[in-house]
Amino acid sequence: MSDRTELIGEIRRFNRFYTRTTGLLEETLTASPYTLTEARVLFELGHRTSRAAPQFAGEQEFAASATVLSAGPAASEIAEELRLDPAYLTRILRKFEAAGLIDVRADPADGRRRIIALTASGEAELGELQAAANKDVARLIQSLPDEKLHELSHALQKTAELLGGPAREKPQLILRPHRAGDVGWVVYRQAVLYAEEYGWDLTYEALVAEIGASFIRNFVPGKEFCWIAELDGVRAGAVFLVRKSEEEAQLRLLHVEREARGLGIGSKLVAQCMETARRVGYRKMVLWTNDVLADARRIYERAGFKLVSEERHHSFGKDLNGQFWELAL
Repeated sequence: MSDRTELIGEIRRFNRFYTRTTGLLEETLTASPYTLTEARVLFELGHRTSRAAPQFAGEQEFAASATVLSAGPAASEIAEELRLDPAYLTRILRKFEAAGLIDVRADPADGRRRIIALTASGEAELGELQAAANKDVARLIQSLPDEKLHELSHALQKTAELLGGPAREKPQLILRPHRAGDVGWVVYRQAVLYAEEYGWDLTYEALVAEIGASFIRNFVPGKEFCWIAELDGVRAGAVFLVRKSEEEAQLRLLHVEREARGLGIGSKLVAQCMETARRVGYRKMVLWTNDVLADARRIYERAGFKLVSEERHHSFGKDLNGQFWELAL
């Protein structure tokens, strides 16, 4: 059997799994009065419609009950986008118009062209449909651990791109202060990642747990910080800045999730530490790491940290070479 034939089988198996899991074989979508095709038409109209304020006094009354258009799709555009039979789409649009969900009127720029938009009732109906669909998908991924969300997102986007879909926009990255549950997440993720990637044993988890507990218990507002990196709303990394003395701060527990690496997140977290340390009056930053953590060491070097000493030690079940780094602020 050829690779292409095997892939065809895999795609068809996935389609059967996905349609069964998401309920796409049911008569209506998300327990709504709409079929899957009708719901897709509503989604497309909501995505394509743009609104403008009424330009003339005579439009004020019309605007109270329907969307006023500056642009909108024609039925032929919807049919082409969704690959629908035009006659079938016409029946759907007539049903929507009779229910007061859409408005069909002449294009101000071309009177021969009829454009379609959702009315206020149509937008409300679409909002309810979207909320129900979001709940269905949320249930689908509710058992997926946070660290797997990026993996799934990347796999979905890559699949779409390989099959001719548009390239994904640059993911949105934010760095935010820690909140309840974040320190525990750092302990968990670091323990798992370092066990998987370097074979470190449970004594490393104990160390990270002690650092996290001390940070929470002895937290000094305005002088100590933890930042969580979120990528498209999902935790993707973290770093701590803790007080050693009035003039010296320590960078601790930098990490970036595997699926989020290569995007400069580690460098941004370190830069955030440096900027904040200067702002709050520290004169020096220090850190301790091990030479096997090559990616982190490169980040520190690029940021201007200098290696000041090294020591061999046996920790976390491994023989390691510890390194002390400093940065004058």
